[in-house]
Amino acid sequence: MKYGPMFDRIDLHLIRVLHTVLTERSVSRSAIKLGMYQPAVSAALKKLRELAGDPLLVRSGAGMVPTEAALRMIEPAAAILRSAEVLFSDARAFDPATSRHTFSLAASDYLDPLFLPQLVTQIKAAAPQCAIDIHPLSGDADYRHHLAQGTVDVVIGNWPQPPDDLHLGRLFGDEVVCLVANHHPAVRRGWDEAAWLAAEHIAPTPTHPGARGFIDDHLASQGLSRRISARCPHFGLIPAMVAGSLLVLTTGRQYCERYTGVLPLTILVPPLKFPRMMYYQLWHERTHASNAARWLREQIKSVAASLRASPAPRAAEAA
Repeated sequence: MKYGPMFDRIDLHLIRVLHTVLTERSVSRSAIKLGMYQPAVSAALKKLRELAGDPLLVRSGAGMVPTEAALRMIEPAAAILRSAEVLFSDARAFDPATSRHTFSLAASDYLDPLFLPQLVTQIKAAAPQCAIDIHPLSGDADYRHHLAQGTVDVVIGNWPQPPDDLHLGRLFGDEVVCLVANHHPAVRRGWDEAAWLAAEHIAPTPTHPGARGFIDDHLASQGLSRRISARCPHFGLIPAMVAGSLLVLTTGRQYCERYTGVLPLTILVPPLKFPRMMYYQLWHERTHASNAARWLREQIKSVAASLRASPAPRAAEAA
């Protein structure tokens, strides 16, 4: 294979800087992510601009945006980085004790408030030199795209029908319950379907545009809708909001039981029948055979099993 002069001027480090700068759209943020000083990133970007004969990143208002040429370079750059990782990482068995691999996953704390802390603890105990990047499942995140592009290795969450274009591993199923403040009228009076639907509900911000979430998706299938008067992208803050208001949080029992002993909260059984919430980890075909990614998925499965096996003590409930 014959390589031209341009090939001799490009190294893998430059490709990594290129992909990071174009996806972060910020030299300063790229420097932090790459673990480099900002002037070094600026110098690399200058060299990339000379190689491409294009500014690559231009100012737009208070921020920066990629040029048309730069947008066409993002996926090829990602493909090169993925290939390099497979070439040097998966050519040999993954050894967590000595590896310097970076694990990247997307998850929300709605799974269990203890899940992510325990997962990080377990990974760092077995793979002390590995880095961990945890990304939120937010309204502006397309997890399919991030899995395909290699931004994340695994996405953890619950879906009524998991996507059939991704690999999945079941973590556990959970009963749907309601979490309310101890002073909520339903604790004393109980509630029927009409009262529950009319109550003030709080729900997480959808994980991607157009998503209804597990609870509202099921209600829609029954021709029903509830009154959502508050949404929050930070699931871990919702129990404290519920404790000081008349809001109702409807989610899995395992999550709710983590808070009844530390906040003035009560678990109630909803007056409607819900299927069990199923939690999964999803991954793309590109990491399916990766030794490092397979090890990560095993750690996720192990932590989920340990949390399921030793739940918090149940609080008294009202039917």
